[in-house]
Amino acid sequence: MRQLLLVVCFLYAVTADASDKLTIAAASDLRYALDEISTLFRRQHPALALNIVYGASGKLSTQIRHGAPYDMFFSADSQFPAQLYQDGLAATAPQPYALGHLVLWSPKQNMAGISLSQLPELNFNRLAIAQPAHAPYGQRAKQALQAAGVWAAVEPKLVYGENIAQTAQLAQSGGADIAIIALSLAKSPALAKLPQLASQGYQLIPAELHQPLLQAYVITRQGADNHNARLFSAFMASAEVLRIMQRYGFELPASQPQSSQE
Repeated sequence: MRQLLLVVCFLYAVTADASDKLTIAAASDLRYALDEISTLFRRQHPALALNIVYGASGKLSTQIRHGAPYDMFFSADSQFPAQLYQDGLAATAPQPYALGHLVLWSPKQNMAGISLSQLPELNFNRLAIAQPAHAPYGQRAKQALQAAGVWAAVEPKLVYGENIAQTAQLAQSGGADIAIIALSLAKSPALAKLPQLASQGYQLIPAELHQPLLQAYVITRQGADNHNARLFSAFMASAEVLRIMQRYGFELPASQPQSSQE
């Protein structure tokens, strides 16, 4: 009887432990916004072990296809989540949560007022963009450069980040002079505090130059029975979260109410 009781207690502990975990795969443009959001969520659920893995959306999607234990997937586009859902690897249909934007940014010079069409006239050695093959922000950067008619001129100077956060790091570390990055990163504490950005040192790239960066998330097949994933999904629609997303430059999808800034 005592042994049976120990086994029951052990199984209960394992089950309870599993129910208090949530692992999220997220596009790296969300690094700062989602860190703030997760901090608020942890305050409401102090027993929860919440882990966020950031990376390029395409690579994270591939990891999910190979069995990575992610309960939720926040992509920088809607295509990768839609493909997972179509293939039976997501428990929920893609839920749009933000519309992202690209900016021209440099840690060395103020890029405000500089258009993509002016890039060939500037004196620089390297331009960083995210890898178009697996990073939606990189794909849209390529589209924008092509639409501006400067792709051929700047392609020899391109260096590629594995994701949009690494693209910003390339410029920060001197690996590139200029970068095309997410507006959410340009507004992050790590970049916004740089002296060069004290007077709006980045230039928003017109959205009409590229396909929309409509970002969506799914609860994966792995997370189908994780109630914490459902709770976090509901939390994403809260007023607190919407204010954070807007503060980092994200537009909210038409289905989401615009939150007033306080």
